Amino acid sequence: MMKSLVSTGNRYESLPEQYKRPLSDRPNLSQVFKEAIPLIDLGCPDRAEIVRQTGEACRLYGFFQVINHGISGASVQEIMGVTREFFHLPVEEKMKLYSVDPVKKIRLSTSFNNNETAHSWRDFLRFSCYPLENFMHEWPSSPTAFKEVVSKYCTEVQELGLQLLEYISESLGLERKHIEKALAEEQTIVLNFYPPCPEPDLTYGIPGHTDPYALTILLPDQEVAGLQVRRAGKWIAIDPHPSAFIINLGDQIQALSNDKYKSLWHRAIVNSDKERISVASFFSPGNNVVIRPAEQLTSNELPAIYRDYTYGEYYKKFMSKDVDDECCLELFRS
Repeated sequence: MMKSLVSTGNRYESLPEQYKRPLSDRPNLSQVFKEAIPLIDLGCPDRAEIVRQTGEACRLYGFFQVINHGISGASVQEIMGVTREFFHLPVEEKMKLYSVDPVKKIRLSTSFNNNETAHSWRDFLRFSCYPLENFMHEWPSSPTAFKEVVSKYCTEVQELGLQLLEYISESLGLERKHIEKALAEEQTIVLNFYPPCPEPDLTYGIPGHTDPYALTILLPDQEVAGLQVRRAGKWIAIDPHPSAFIINLGDQIQALSNDKYKSLWHRAIVNSDKERISVASFFSPGNNVVIRPAEQLTSNELPAIYRDYTYGEYYKKFMSKDVDDECCLELFRS
């Protein structure tokens, strides 16, 4: 059964029932704290220092921000602009891309997955983008600048992602290209749109979850914050640093690192007055890739924590589980 898009242009006086979370699972915004996450300057001339800071951020936080990342200000403005334009298209135009099939290479949808106890206050357009020539023909033709803007942005983000994976690999004592070769076969973009919500304390833009990918690069809305991370038993709000991207580790790096690095639970909240957009870029293995802890990170004293599994097996389980369950990675422990 098709779920309704929330980006219809309607303004609601109250939250429709299908979006209300159970009393036991609401944002409790008064219980959210402020805490800075590490900020790494990728323009630092000392590579060893970048690697050290990256490793510390991955070990202690699982989330960090980067500046001097090499993505042009023009690309950022253009991708945010075309994202906003897309979600303001007539509903009939957008619905041409609507699907609830999680394996489709391009789809417009709404809630987190089909097992949500309540819908999420978000619409998203998800599409594959590497290699570009394999997927661009499926992308929207409206707005007219969509393909040109998004292809440029995808190319710049891929360079950043591969650079970050090198730093993460080195910080684990692995060969520079180890994680790229093991976990970065595919690149996906998700454009997120969160309309103004009449009762933001009753619902989520995205409920709490860990990412099933290897690495996420998030371009946040600089004017309207919404990302929250669960750390040390409490929810903390992330305020975007000007011109920074927010980076977080996914479940596959946690598995490959044998739990040296963690994929943290996080969520998105919504705003009563303003719409919010963001652009998430994901790096992941192909479906047939076998995931296992790196040999260099296991020993007799610290054996492999997770059994071997394929990424396809993992993603299928992730998309079919109840949203409020424990981290999917727990299901793959040895």
